[in-house]
Amino acid sequence: MSAVHVVLPGDIDDPADPSGGNAYDRQVCRGLAARGWTVREHQVPGGWPHPGHRERADLAGLLGGLPDGVPVLLDGLVASTVPDVLTPHAARLPLVILVHLPIEGETEARSLAAATAVVATSEWTRDRLLTRYRLRPERVTVAPPGVDPAPVASGTPGGGRLLCVAAVTPVKGHDVLAAALTEVADLDWTCNWVGPVDRDRAFADRLRERLTATGLDGRVRLTGPRTGPGLAATYAAADLLVAPSRRETYGMVVTEALARGVPVLASDTGGLPATLGHAPGGARPGLLVPAGDPGATAAALRRWLTDARLRDRLRHAARQRRRTLSGWPVTVDRLATALKEATAA
Repeated sequence: MSAVHVVLPGDIDDPADPSGGNAYDRQVCRGLAARGWTVREHQVPGGWPHPGHRERADLAGLLGGLPDGVPVLLDGLVASTVPDVLTPHAARLPLVILVHLPIEGETEARSLAAATAVVATSEWTRDRLLTRYRLRPERVTVAPPGVDPAPVASGTPGGGRLLCVAAVTPVKGHDVLAAALTEVADLDWTCNWVGPVDRDRAFADRLRERLTATGLDGRVRLTGPRTGPGLAATYAAADLLVAPSRRETYGMVVTEALARGVPVLASDTGGLPATLGHAPGGARPGLLVPAGDPGATAAALRRWLTDARLRDRLRHAARQRRRTLSGWPVTVDRLATALKEATAA
């Protein structure tokens, strides 16, 4: 029986602060266990990726107590900035770092150099790591997120139920979306912003003030985080997912929407175009706009809200794309292969 130690952020199961990275980690831990692996989880609280002295010491103690030769899968949020903690154990432990979002810097370069293998969660991320750092390509594999099957959303005739699922932070582009919505205020729509609002309180407060000043506070609802059945019901009620991120390595919310046949309006940045993908016939199941461009976002929203034939085409493409999505078993199989190869190296 294979065994793996998994080092995870301490908030992995916090329903008040969900993230794509935490959801991914939880899925792969469950999946490995279901395949017969002995999975030993080690949740490490702290201000990752900027740990304090005590947090570094605790991680060093954890790694020091692990048996030789057993693979260790470390979430990149924990591992990418602590090369001094990883390097002393690199010769006796097969260290596999799971990179959701490159931090990009000298410390990450040294951390990844100490790893036996690196697993990226998208092709875009792998390409970025290979471009940024001196890593051997055979050491960096890709295990994209899966998605669970879901019923097709019915949608509404006018397409006015807009949805944005992301923590309210500058990188996720809520300010861009707010400006775009102001430009289409003459049309019929509502927009739910689902995600934590306390990661950047000042930013969220400014957005609330802006929404009130522009008269949109009754149409844009900041719901806070949702998980499980509540989040599933939110996706099922949506007509269009809007992902206005300034930077995104994959975008799990995109495939969550597509799994329900919901089209997506996304920024043309990072891994988002590949995640949106194409239907088997080549049609895009959504619209791409330049990142950080409120005018282009507003224009795309106006097209969606005023062109019934466009809505029909995108909904059809999204339902076709839905059939091509990979499930979590594919992700777990790729990760399991990486762990076995690291152990044998």
